[in-house]
Amino acid sequence: MGFARTCSVALVGVEGVVVEVQADLEPGVAAFTLVGLPDKSLTESKDRVRAAVVNSGAAWPQKKLTVGLSPASVPKSGSGFDMAVAAAVLGAAERIDPRVLADIVMIGELGLDGRVRPVRGILPAVLAAADAGYEQVVVPECAAAEASLVPGVSVLGVRSLRQLIAVLADEPVPDEEPDDLGRPDPLLAGLRMPGTGAATGMHSMGAAHYDPGHDLADVVGQGAARTAAEIAAAGGHHLFLEGPPGAGKTMLAERMPAILPRLSRQDSLEVTAVHSVAGLLPPGKPLIDVAPYCAPHHSATMQALVGGGPHMARPGAVSLSHRGILFLDETPEFSGQALDALRQPLESGYVVIARSAGVVRFPARFQMVLAANPCPCGRYSQKNDFCDCPSTSIRRYQARISGPLLDRVDLRVTVDRVTREDLSACGARGETTATVADRVRAARERAGARLADTPWRTNSEVPGRELRSRWQAVRGAMDEAERSLERGALTARGIDRVLRVAWTVADLKGHDRPDDTDVLLALQLRTGVSRGASMTLGALV
Repeated sequence: MGFARTCSVALVGVEGVVVEVQADLEPGVAAFTLVGLPDKSLTESKDRVRAAVVNSGAAWPQKKLTVGLSPASVPKSGSGFDMAVAAAVLGAAERIDPRVLADIVMIGELGLDGRVRPVRGILPAVLAAADAGYEQVVVPECAAAEASLVPGVSVLGVRSLRQLIAVLADEPVPDEEPDDLGRPDPLLAGLRMPGTGAATGMHSMGAAHYDPGHDLADVVGQGAARTAAEIAAAGGHHLFLEGPPGAGKTMLAERMPAILPRLSRQDSLEVTAVHSVAGLLPPGKPLIDVAPYCAPHHSATMQALVGGGPHMARPGAVSLSHRGILFLDETPEFSGQALDALRQPLESGYVVIARSAGVVRFPARFQMVLAANPCPCGRYSQKNDFCDCPSTSIRRYQARISGPLLDRVDLRVTVDRVTREDLSACGARGETTATVADRVRAARERAGARLADTPWRTNSEVPGRELRSRWQAVRGAMDEAERSLERGALTARGIDRVLRVAWTVADLKGHDRPDDTDVLLALQLRTGVSRGASMTLGALV
């Protein structure tokens, strides 16, 4: 009887469980049994592994073969167990020393010809292996850079099962013939899911990927909206832009990722792990270090926004925009059920999805930017009478965004129609992206120094009780906001958010604590009622 074991990783969301792959050979009729709650794609690995082993020059054992995946109570899915199954079988057949395999984690799919193909979720799988104490990992060669992001782990990248056998058996490693030049590497196809490119709005484009010609200075006028975007970027606040078509709402939202600071190392690993599981990690770029930007179409379902799907759930737009921007253009056109599903992740910073196959938790600490027209025709305004919509239609259209969702939005700005004077004004361009980004970065550094010994990173994450007790505004600065609370113009959540925005304004201005002007500006941006606060942050720094 022959026995061998090695390890692989089962992913549940972005969290991994190390699975021991055991192979047992016994005398009897040749058969291959796979046990341990495998799904359909994993069950099919029996045929892939057999063909890969034979085509790699190794003999397939003609005995009763049982492969067990332990712990058996954890559901396993995907083709990432192929390489571990093949190694365990060869270890049981004594083609490889079983003692060499015991402490190695293997992740990768096998082709019928023995080539090792990448799978989604390499980074979270290696992170799980490192957390479990494993120090050696074998992955496909084209995914070795992604696996190497995890410190303290020795990564071996192989291109074929032949190479893996040679390395483990201490034999000369054969050279693999490269594919024809001029054609894309077919092995890289395993890193991407079809239909998830940049054109879908579900991608990881960030500041470094934007055309340098698309600058914040291109937005004509809209001083209040530009100020609100800067405050939102500096403090991680949510933003709602309402105005007629063509006023620049989408232009402003598309330029927001460029003024956000680059991601820290920890944030980069979190974002990269989510995109790796979703199959959106760009080949050749193993680490996403810029803020992601997701702009799903208004026909997106609730599952597309918050995550879901058959069997084990996959991350949705709220998780793909983790530590970045989620832009919902034409917000009233989204289904009410999909929009209201955003309320829980907006508060908690994560989303929990329950399915029959298990419960999955995805990170979802994102900045939400909403854009909407004031009415169905888009021309309603208190300054003119261009709109032909009846009042009932306007109210019904605006009510598509529920009050509880709007209550979670920190900044609400009315974007005015661009006039002829705005377009023809010479030398009146606004500040560039680089100038605003410098101020945002300085404000983030001030907030980071203040929150250094806390679990929070931006002002938008600080609980209201801490702001009221530990980081208070100047005495009397909150009087106007408290009067608004008494009149019912603000909720208890709203007054906390006003104080958070006031701290962000103070950081942008360089104030030690928010004063009455900072709170008035925050209140003005929260309620949309003018209170005489200046909207020109650049002139106040």
